[in-house]
Amino acid sequence: MERSTLRVGRALVVIVDDRVTHTEHEDTMGPLVTELLEEAGFIVDGVVAVRGEAVDIRNALNTAVIGGVDLVITVGGTGVSPRDVTPDATAGVLDRPIPGIAEALRSSGLAAGAVDAGISRGLVGVSGSTLVVNLAASRSAVRDGMATLASLVPHVIEELSGL
Repeated sequence: MERSTLRVGRALVVIVDDRVTHTEHEDTMGPLVTELLEEAGFIVDGVVAVRGEAVDIRNALNTAVIGGVDLVITVGGTGVSPRDVTPDATAGVLDRPIPGIAEALRSSGLAAGAVDAGISRGLVGVSGSTLVVNLAASRSAVRDGMATLASLVPHVIEELSGL
């Protein structure tokens, strides 16, 4: 069976961006992450854009977990500026962190030249039976992050489903 026909699970993409309130702003990361997830065999339930406020991020993550998706990918808000609160909001939702995957994302991002991925404070962990992953918001960080996750995420989802 071809990889593209395998169904790994359901996913949701959360774009964290303070510009979501501006009607002229077009999201370019949502379609990219969706495409990469679908190539990896996920059914993408949708893309949700939220402001970079901890409560909005936490609400989106909790909604995804309650909705029963297998994977939530957040994009943005992982840097070192005071406005970057995605990891802080995510920490409040996680039951169990998986620091090894977060470190792999930073390491591979830095090796690929995605500086924002290398300095990301992004977290990876489990909330309920949902894997939550924070990615930095550059195209290179997303592409490299998704490549790094490709072999790890199916294993984690399999373990979470008890198979």
